[in-house]
Amino acid sequence: MKIMFASDIHGSFKYARLVKERYAKERADKLVLLGDLLYHGPRNDLPEEYAPKKVIELLNGMADDILCVRGNCEAEVDQMVLDFPCMADYAVMYLDNKTIYLTHGHIINPQDPPRLRRGDYLMNGHTHIGAIEDMGGFIYLNPGSAAIPKDGRHSYMVYENGEFVIKEL
Repeated sequence: MKIMFASDIHGSFKYARLVKERYAKERADKLVLLGDLLYHGPRNDLPEEYAPKKVIELLNGMADDILCVRGNCEAEVDQMVLDFPCMADYAVMYLDNKTIYLTHGHIINPQDPPRLRRGDYLMNGHTHIGAIEDMGGFIYLNPGSAAIPKDGRHSYMVYENGEFVIKEL
């Protein structure tokens, strides 16, 4: 199974389009979005090609392929316009006998993690910085930000054959 992870699109049609293109090119089985899909938030500048309505249309066209958790910029109105659930605070996946706890990162994060077994994964976005780090008891994963990276890399993450890899859009 191949899974693609992306976060923090923030209403950028340009980067939403690139996420969709990479998803097709990767031939992934599922696209996991870690929140902050439509709005840029008060702390961020407008991303390139800021067009939330176009992002809605693009993502709704992929609704059957998407698993999503809520970011700190999501609101109830977002659920009214998106054709896939986007308001869950977290989701849990099981891959290769490991738990992957998925969340946006503004509440649950490496500094305040959930209960995990040794070797399990905590994956979140929110920081806009990609990461694959051994935290001693669990592995921390962050695909970075598709639209507004703080590390200069417009990035996403792929899981395949037991390995997570950060890639640039």
